[in-house]
Amino acid sequence: MLDANSVAQACAALPAQLPDLDWITEPIKVNRLSSDFAWFSPVLKRTLAGKRADLVVRPRSEEEIRRVVSACARAGVPITPRGSGTGNYGQCTPLQGGVVLDLSAYGQALWVRDGVGRAQAGVKLGDFDAYAREHGHELRWLPSTYRTATLGGLYGGGFGGAGSITYGPVAATGNVLGARVMTIEPEPRVLELRAPDALLLHHTYGTTGIVLELEVALAPAQDWLECIAVFDDFENGLRFADDVARSPGLIKKEISFLGAPIPAYFNALADSLPAGCHAVILLVHPASEQGMLECLARRGGSLSYRKTAQEARQSARYLIEFTWNHTTLNALKHDKSLTYIQSAFDPNRYVEQALEMESKLAGEVLMHLEFLRNREGQLTCSGLQIIRYRSDERLQEIMQIHRDHGVGINNPHVYIVEDGKQGRVNPDIVAMKARIDPDGLLNPGKLRGWEERAARAAAASA
Repeated sequence: MLDANSVAQACAALPAQLPDLDWITEPIKVNRLSSDFAWFSPVLKRTLAGKRADLVVRPRSEEEIRRVVSACARAGVPITPRGSGTGNYGQCTPLQGGVVLDLSAYGQALWVRDGVGRAQAGVKLGDFDAYAREHGHELRWLPSTYRTATLGGLYGGGFGGAGSITYGPVAATGNVLGARVMTIEPEPRVLELRAPDALLLHHTYGTTGIVLELEVALAPAQDWLECIAVFDDFENGLRFADDVARSPGLIKKEISFLGAPIPAYFNALADSLPAGCHAVILLVHPASEQGMLECLARRGGSLSYRKTAQEARQSARYLIEFTWNHTTLNALKHDKSLTYIQSAFDPNRYVEQALEMESKLAGEVLMHLEFLRNREGQLTCSGLQIIRYRSDERLQEIMQIHRDHGVGINNPHVYIVEDGKQGRVNPDIVAMKARIDPDGLLNPGKLRGWEERAARAAAASA
């Protein structure tokens, strides 16, 4: 790998070599395009401060991508792929300079047929979903960032979203069917990977290959009813959310539980959220409204907000944008000192675990749970709890308390792939990187398995 000065010099020559491409060299713009929402974490905000690319390129076609990759591979320049920068772990922040490959201009929805859709990596999820709806389908998972987030970005660093209550996370078998991928070589090759091999590029922060296109299974399009249920009692609200999640006859797309005081952070919904309430945001099929209201009556809650799909479209306000990581964003707009954790509850006792954590950490850890099915199809919930940050040490203690109670932690305060959701070095992922990126130029420094492999190779040759 080149040193920083050599990388900078090689990057400076690239625009002249490829003058017809859209190069971005202005420092302010380069800084912005070298970052994402890692500032949600005070730890990453410090750790990644000052990390930036030498320049950014925004290709518009596969051929332009190929030319950039070829030039960088010949010169030994690192490449960091970028979608629209809605990630939270510094995925698109280069640790060793080089080129940020901004794929946001490579964003065409290609086709939908027989319940399957294919699109270029830079397509915005909202646009792909709208395209699928024209053909009677919709995306199986829609993150709260769908207006700006890209398909490739979700694949490279995301998890799931609204719809995961039915179809599980992106990684669940049957969701992603294939990927078109470019290798990082002087003469780049284009590979068509089918599942499960294609999944070896999922949630690896663009370290294992440049994803050009993705082929995904779709769901039948529905006109979702958008609702908010409110409760005076934490446990009643939580058990209502679980009742709806567990009811097999209720068709749903989103169930998000928000313990007080989180609802108070939603200024735009203030008229529907009484002071001190606990809230559940739901998207259900209109035919399931009656059953949902039966569950609500049993748990003593009330419906404070109800909009049909047409009313939601007319208002241009969608409740999805108050769930998942937009919950954290709304909280941070109120209080910049807050942060968050990501947790995975036990499918066999997630309600009890949530009650235990509320009893132990109420006031310091604000409960936000997204109900979903895990990769194995089990009903559970994923936590995006908001934390009243005091220190790095206390943050680690809070995460350990969760682990001690059997709640897994997908640490969002680290930028190494294996230190977060992956949890361990996966030799299959490392082998895929060796196949696609043999010189290790993609987003270097973020895949521990590759760094360990390089270290072993260096020691063997010493």
